[in-house]
Amino acid sequence: METVLNCTSGTLAPYLPSATWPWNRQRAAHLYRRLGFGAPFLKQEQALAQSPLSLVDEMIDAALSAPLSTPPAWADWTFNDYTDFPAQIEEQFIEWLRTWATDMLDNPLRGKMTLFWHNHFVTEYESYVCPSYLYRYHKVLQQHCLGNFKDFVYEIGKTPAMLVYLNGLQNRAGDPNENYARELYELFTLGADNGYTQQDIVETARALTGYTLVLVGCGDIYFNPFQWDNGTKSIFGQTGNWGYDDVVNILFEQRPNEIADFICRKLYRFFVHPEVDEAIVSGLAQTFLQNNFELEPVLRQLFRSEHFFDEAVLGVQVKSPLELTFSFLIESDLAIGQEMKELALYTSSQLGQTLSIPPNVAGWPGNRAWISTSTLTGRWNTIAYLMYAAWQQDPEQFRTFAQTVTGDPNSNMPELVAGAIIEQLVPIGLQTPELNERAYLAFKADIPENYYASGQWNLNWETVPYQVLLLINYLARLPEFQLG
Repeated sequence: METVLNCTSGTLAPYLPSATWPWNRQRAAHLYRRLGFGAPFLKQEQALAQSPLSLVDEMIDAALSAPLSTPPAWADWTFNDYTDFPAQIEEQFIEWLRTWATDMLDNPLRGKMTLFWHNHFVTEYESYVCPSYLYRYHKVLQQHCLGNFKDFVYEIGKTPAMLVYLNGLQNRAGDPNENYARELYELFTLGADNGYTQQDIVETARALTGYTLVLVGCGDIYFNPFQWDNGTKSIFGQTGNWGYDDVVNILFEQRPNEIADFICRKLYRFFVHPEVDEAIVSGLAQTFLQNNFELEPVLRQLFRSEHFFDEAVLGVQVKSPLELTFSFLIESDLAIGQEMKELALYTSSQLGQTLSIPPNVAGWPGNRAWISTSTLTGRWNTIAYLMYAAWQQDPEQFRTFAQTVTGDPNSNMPELVAGAIIEQLVPIGLQTPELNERAYLAFKADIPENYYASGQWNLNWETVPYQVLLLINYLARLPEFQLG
């Protein structure tokens, strides 16, 4: 698959709007898409009355202060608390996915960061099938998603979900399991073959021994000193009687530059562009190191930068299924009740992205990997499915959307209306006159041209909701619609 070249020219200097780099609705929409899942038209318009830097600060501050999701009644349940284990765990699993989705919509940046780290510190629910473990894992993601990365690494490794998923419970003195030690370096902190050896993995696994499960399903996990290897270990050239805490400390003391580069590179690819700008990543890594691995200063520097608002990074990322569904519902301003949230989760799952069930320990590959001959038609059908559900609720939503983005509830100019809808839903617009003309024709439907030419048609016509639906259905099949 061809590579999208990174042709950015912006630096990490704060973005100051100018005639050549204006603070406009396209950039406001970009900010809301990357730091969340988009925004309705009026929210984008309101953003233009605010400076972009203050808006970024406001969004980050909101993410930092957002309360954690309320613990469910079953947060500490073990197998002994269930009366109908198969049915109840299924209900609880679905309940927490709803809670997770609600948080992503209510706290966009915190939700986006949680999703990012879920795809970094991967666990698969199907490996442990304990709703209480899922809740605790998600809580750690929320707590640390903009916090200190070293603390994050320390806490995530002790979650029951991670200990079960990467075989920490099978890692005992005399019979070590290297799975978590390997992924700690390869996927979580350093990157593949970057600053560690197989012997480092072997010694690290020995240091991480000793964690075991209370003898009840979904029970607590605790440290058993009798299962810990208390012999001397040598990790990154440091020799001693190391344990879990020592592993984390030695890792961050001996490999700070590798960690900073790896994490900043991954953040860049997720939030900015699939092709890394080395100078930008280097600058972010320095900020990360200077702030003792605090994530918030790095993210604030990146999101406030002129580089982040460079025109060359607008609309270059392929939306994940969750981004596709949530951003469509939000940007088209359709009513998002519980039913629509569940539809978004269901359709995203059908497209290959189920919260808590990534494909493997490396997570979802992302970007262009989301597009294939099978998933592309699925993405088209997903938008059609969501529109059908919204239509069943209230078809007038589609008229209201058109009137809002047009700015004139009585407009009789079909090209203007269609153009406003395109601008709202397609990040970089349609790039040729031919594509725009086809979109106009899709919107005009089979209404005779003379009704448009004479000015008789307007946004109050009975046909308008269906015309909007037809236009969106057409747009959803275009490559440009898949970008965010």
